Amino acid sequence: MRWLRFEHNGKTVYGVASGDTIEVTDATWCDILAGKTGSVTDSVDRGSVDLLCPMDRPGKVVAIGLNYLDHCRETNTPPPDRPVIFTKFTTSIIGPGDEIVWSPQLTAEVDYEAELCAVIGKTARHVSRDEALDYVAGYTCSNDVSARDLQLGDPQWIRGKSLDTFCPIGPAFVTADEVPDPQDLGIRCLLNGEVMQESNTREMIFGVAELIEFSSNAFTLEPGDVILTGTPHGVGMGRDPQVWMKDGDTVVIEIEKLGRLENTCRMV
Repeated sequence: MRWLRFEHNGKTVYGVASGDTIEVTDATWCDILAGKTGSVTDSVDRGSVDLLCPMDRPGKVVAIGLNYLDHCRETNTPPPDRPVIFTKFTTSIIGPGDEIVWSPQLTAEVDYEAELCAVIGKTARHVSRDEALDYVAGYTCSNDVSARDLQLGDPQWIRGKSLDTFCPIGPAFVTADEVPDPQDLGIRCLLNGEVMQESNTREMIFGVAELIEFSSNAFTLEPGDVILTGTPHGVGMGRDPQVWMKDGDTVVIEIEKLGRLENTCRMV
């Protein structure tokens, strides 16, 4: 199922996309994570609503760095022998159509990162790789927007990764049964219509199952937690000359089976 979140009759609701129509339901986010669909209460034209981030704010964002070999090469970084975990604060999360906003006095090097986002559906602790995908409720698109000067200038990455609006997610939450193999999805990023990143999730160094196994053996993953699984080659930092997002830019993340996440940029 392809779940969308939006405002309807003064309330935030979840609906199931069906062509150009959305079937409005009484399901909650907890219901959806548990595989429950609720009851259909109405239907609306998809073009008549503004979509929100497709999920309630998660307990945590587990982000993975340097998880595509070509991305390691373009950043002159040796491939890691274990997943590189960091986090993005949940206040950085925005939805489709929202603006990515930053002050040029704070950062001058804002970069895009197309990423597959896996959403945890049930509590996971000490989960084996073989059973890890059973803990995934579904997937969506994400953009791990990064202020490179802050990220690389600080001892840790978190500030440069966690500015408000620096974690677009959406547009739809697609249930795991619609994505039988998360390691075979085309993924790309377009900046002002130009393809900047184009790859496939099979190029990940550590797949979704390995990331869940590794993470859950260190800390508990709870329903609604998200894992941003890393970005392929083509980031602005790795280009010659380097490319940074600027005021008025449009950035699009496209992932096969999941959809198209579009945001505009604004400097304040």
